[in-house]
Amino acid sequence: MHRVKEAGCLGLAARRGSGADRVRSRVFSFGVATIVASALMAMSFGCSSGNTVPPPEAVVSVETVTVKAQSIANVVSAEGVLYPVHQASISPKITAPVRRFYVQRGDKVHRGELLAVLENKDLAAAAMSAQGGYDQAQATYASTTSSALPEEIQTANLNLVNTKATLAAQQKLYDSENKLYQQGAIARKQLDATKVALTAAQSAYETAEKHLQNLQAAGMSQQKKAAQGQLETAHGQYLGAAAQLGYTEICSPIDGVVASRAVYPGDIAPAGTPLLIVIDTSKVVVQLHIPQLQSELLRMGQKATIRVPGLDKDVPAKVTVLSPALDPNSTTEEVWVEADNPKGELKPGTTAQVSITAKTVANALVIPAAAILAGANGPTSVMVVKSDGRAYSQNVKTGIQQGNLIQIVNGLEPGEQVIVSGQYGLPDKTKVKVTPVSANADTKTGA
Repeated sequence: MHRVKEAGCLGLAARRGSGADRVRSRVFSFGVATIVASALMAMSFGCSSGNTVPPPEAVVSVETVTVKAQSIANVVSAEGVLYPVHQASISPKITAPVRRFYVQRGDKVHRGELLAVLENKDLAAAAMSAQGGYDQAQATYASTTSSALPEEIQTANLNLVNTKATLAAQQKLYDSENKLYQQGAIARKQLDATKVALTAAQSAYETAEKHLQNLQAAGMSQQKKAAQGQLETAHGQYLGAAAQLGYTEICSPIDGVVASRAVYPGDIAPAGTPLLIVIDTSKVVVQLHIPQLQSELLRMGQKATIRVPGLDKDVPAKVTVLSPALDPNSTTEEVWVEADNPKGELKPGTTAQVSITAKTVANALVIPAAAILAGANGPTSVMVVKSDGRAYSQNVKTGIQQGNLIQIVNGLEPGEQVIVSGQYGLPDKTKVKVTPVSANADTKTGA
């Protein structure tokens, strides 16, 4: 029994000893492999230290566009508010209650159309009284100018008639006696006496005629002036009363649409306070305030476009007003842009974006503005890809800009490839891989 146990113990010990031997063998093998690998690496390093192989050159992916010639415009953009081309704030000239309105807000009206009437019974009575006074003054004037001469003038006229008859009789007597004297039938003394009588008759006639003329000139002139003055006074009073009555009828001074009605029938309409507002929306204007540098580019009649929220199209317009002076507070110039609005799509009071074409250059060299590299203190430049596949920095001079396109005045030639993405921080003469894009695409600057 003891032998069996001893034999078992010896077998277990033998197995334990063989497992330890296997672990020691594995550790030894790993150490040898490590030493061999280190030796090989050292040998490799020692062999290559005398002949270094350079790493492959890096290639940067970029996007380019082709420089081309096309038309470009300098566009001045600003924001403003739409206003009607004409607007009339209609205020009564007298204070009176509103009797009746003939229009509502939103109604279309025409020039001269009756919009409202104020209470006017008292003014109608005053106008009627003034009409009567005017009619009476007209009758008095007519009677004065066509009536018989006053008594004194009648007497003077009768005296003129008598002296004229006496003169004619004396002239006839003198002619008869003169013939008799020629024949020797009467004495010279008698002819002389008749001639004296003729001279006296002539003098009396001239005196009577002048007296009548003086009476007519003085008397009739004053009477006519008095009658005419009364007529003109009555006429003026009538016109004034008629005007006051006319002020009670409120008419539209323009064609348009009723935009506002301040009161209701029966309310007192104070003189000078807007009662109705009529606007003409057949055309609209946008009042802009443009900085001085941009306003110097604008001219009357230049084309423009208006864009408003909710309208998916640009409305053509033109510059109609350029203020002759700048606003001293903002140093901006007020500019009006006018557009036709036959369908009423443009609503006054709406905020609008306006673009004015200030200058157009045909056949200009253009590139996306994203291609421009503006140095802090240095010149403006772009990165151009040459035929060797490398990117080179090239100085350029820019001109006007329209949207994402900018004019190149000099520094580039048509057909050159300009980098628009990936050019920032790119060293000169870097090898690049090109991906062409459209020059009109909405390119963005790439880092």
